[in-house]
Amino acid sequence: MSYEPPTPPAELPTEIVNTLNGYSSDQLQHVARYAEELAEHKAREARPEEESADDEIEQRPGDFPDGVPSKATITIKEINDNRYYYWQWREGEKVKSKYKSPVNPSE
Repeated sequence: MSYEPPTPPAELPTEIVNTLNGYSSDQLQHVARYAEELAEHKAREARPEEESADDEIEQRPGDFPDGVPSKATITIKEINDNRYYYWQWREGEKVKSKYKSPVNPSE
């Protein structure tokens, strides 16, 4: 492992690089998790509507808990270095979530 700092991607604006260089390693870990989740969210939104609907049909389980609509899908969220399953669906402009279970049942 090199002791030299990594070279930032050319596509990343200088202001962002300078801001990130001022963060601690803990803050950068939080930024990395958030950036990954945000990228996944934006990628889901960018998919064509009919492709999204097909994917959701294949991933839907047979029964849903109270308060979770049949259009909900299961997503994984990482919280404090632990991974959890959540039901997630859209209501208008808002994305709603409901806890399901830990990804690893021993957690």
